[in-house]
Amino acid sequence: MISENEQLSPAEKTWQTHEALNELYGVLDLRKPRREPIHELISTMLSHRTTHANEEKAYYRLREWYPTWPEVIAAPVEDLTKALETAQYPGPKAINIQKALRLIQAQEPDFSLHFLEEMSVEEAMNWLMALPGVGLKTATLLLLFNFHKPVLPVDTHVFRVSQRVGLIGAKVTAEKAHTILLDMLPKDAAVLFNFHKHLYWHGQRICIWKGPKCSECPLCSICNYCQEVRQKGIDKGKKVM
Repeated sequence: MISENEQLSPAEKTWQTHEALNELYGVLDLRKPRREPIHELISTMLSHRTTHANEEKAYYRLREWYPTWPEVIAAPVEDLTKALETAQYPGPKAINIQKALRLIQAQEPDFSLHFLEEMSVEEAMNWLMALPGVGLKTATLLLLFNFHKPVLPVDTHVFRVSQRVGLIGAKVTAEKAHTILLDMLPKDAAVLFNFHKHLYWHGQRICIWKGPKCSECPLCSICNYCQEVRQKGIDKGKKVM
């Protein structure tokens, strides 16, 4: 007998995941951005391989020691690295942040980044990804959160949940996941924002890296991991009844 999980295409499963997590976490308004664009950019650059708490410590110490962006640019790299020491790889991040800020200053002396709003998605992505230390996740997160562009950030939580449920294949890279997932969703910034935030929260709270809480998950009936691994006890976790 073919299970519900086996009958669904990846696109159908992606939309069912979106609807189930909307119900679990509530639909979010794509409201006023939580941070100014330059704050979002620098914080996201700091977040690579770093917990949110340590990213924030690094960012606020940076701003405490160097209250203006020109001061950050002019700071000795050794001192800037010390300011960022709660982030992983503070030395390379210090160098990349200074280089990125110089390029931004040349384009927009007030560092506002608002010129990105007038660009197409492709133009804005290309401009951001030309900055040192800025990859797909950082660029898409900034454009979605601050400028409501129809892009989809895929961080470690979104990636893990997507692979376990079966929205993307086991051999798909994080970079390719951006395109594959985006192609299965409407090009609507509000939908993409909710999809990103909900999978991010789900990966933090339920579909955690070690010992996912499948018995609490509303996706179990359509999830590859829950159906093919957990329910059979292959991972030696508690079977879902």
